[in-house]
Amino acid sequence: MITETSAQDSVRAAAQIYNSAVASWAIAAAWELGALEELREHGKLDSSAFAAANDLDAASTYGMLRAMVAVGVLDRDGTVFAPAASFDEIYRTKSFFHWLSRGCSDLFTDMPAVLKNANRTGDFYNRDAAAISYACRDINAKCFDPAFWAAMEGLNGSFSVVADLGCGSGERLMQIAQRYPGVRCVGLDIAPAAIAAAESDRDKAGLTDRITFHQADVRAVDSLPELTEVDLLTCFMMGHDFWPRENCVATLRQLRERFPNVKKFLLGDATRTVGIPDSETPVFTLGFEVGHDMMGVYMPTMDEWDGVFAEAGWHLTKKHLIDALTASVVFELE
Repeated sequence: MITETSAQDSVRAAAQIYNSAVASWAIAAAWELGALEELREHGKLDSSAFAAANDLDAASTYGMLRAMVAVGVLDRDGTVFAPAASFDEIYRTKSFFHWLSRGCSDLFTDMPAVLKNANRTGDFYNRDAAAISYACRDINAKCFDPAFWAAMEGLNGSFSVVADLGCGSGERLMQIAQRYPGVRCVGLDIAPAAIAAAESDRDKAGLTDRITFHQADVRAVDSLPELTEVDLLTCFMMGHDFWPRENCVATLRQLRERFPNVKKFLLGDATRTVGIPDSETPVFTLGFEVGHDMMGVYMPTMDEWDGVFAEAGWHLTKKHLIDALTASVVFELE
């Protein structure tokens, strides 16, 4: 029996789901436009003044911020907005919202078509590679960097040429080049837009002579003389693209051939969660797993990863678990 109270609860739940969808887009936009930074630094933001200062439409800017009020991220007094109780957590996870709402917007918008088997051939989905790179720069910094730099320090500088597979924005390579002045770097990524953005940022940083980028599918890398000099290999947030299992083993074996002088391989990725109730799925996990299911990309569990390294000729020496991202890890291989 449906009571008046339960009906009202259902109405509120539907509104919350709908408003949260709008707010997700607003959070991604507010980060990219600098509004989240201003709120964090100054504790308030006047939407009219912010719009004028950044050449934005005033009504749309007000609407973007109001969407976050609707879900408890901000408070509002007229056109002045201020952080509410959940703002700090939203700010911490802002890049996850950007990954979903900007980087994967086409994929989720096309869900009805993508799910039809008749359409699942060739390039049957679209994502924004540049937006994903933008988001992953922050995701890497917040989630993977603590484990990554701890692993790097453990190497005691015993490397001279680093290659990053799926380099995206190239941020990791630029950080390596700046921390280790004598090291040269190579970035490989399949997306032309990501490579173009990485090259632009590299040139602005004055690292043109120390970092090179190549457009390439790292699952089938061509032989390049430059790769034979690489002694440290890194790869973050794309190892799942190596799967299913037989493909992963083949890819890991091929990497040994293409990079014959590699001594260490730092492989970091999010893995498929196991045993978490659907209603308790944390931020990013659901979007990441459902998105990759739609793309037809197999998402391995932690245990499945553990079972491929020896067969592919790699020895797992250490496993750095990532606290900030569910079921995520940096595998240290040699």
